[in-house]
Amino acid sequence: MLSITQLALQKIFKKEKLSFDHRMSTYQSISATMILLIGLFASGEWKKLVKEMNEYELWKISYVLNLIGTSICWQFYTVGSVGLIFKVSSLFSNVISILGLPVAPVLAVIFLHDKLSGIKVMSMVLAIWGFVSYMYQHYLDDLKDKAEKRGKLVELSEVNNLIERS
Repeated sequence: MLSITQLALQKIFKKEKLSFDHRMSTYQSISATMILLIGLFASGEWKKLVKEMNEYELWKISYVLNLIGTSICWQFYTVGSVGLIFKVSSLFSNVISILGLPVAPVLAVIFLHDKLSGIKVMSMVLAIWGFVSYMYQHYLDDLKDKAEKRGKLVELSEVNNLIERS
């Protein structure tokens, strides 16, 4: 989704205003909501929502507040992701998203006394490894760019020396 969003921003819309970022993420969210609602009603799962809400341990109001809070946080995430795509790239947006992956299990262990299973540890290690790999590749690319610039500077000074000798 992030790569397609970047492609759409660069090739189709060719917009360079940040306000377009908000509209784009809003349209994506509305489209996703409509598709999910169609699926919810078409499958008949909507009939089970009342039962699920009644069985929620922390009362009905907490269930509704949980859903509202999740949707608000998801909207912030979408706006932030599209903003990162708009300003940097879809790859960077994905790396930042993956870097946030270990945060939820760690907070669940600290505050909710959840068990830290092997799968959670493995996902955290992979997320951190992916971020470090991305940063290391940028470091290498930066070194390469600096070396190329130094090489061009040396070439320019050689040309200037040849001109002065003539």
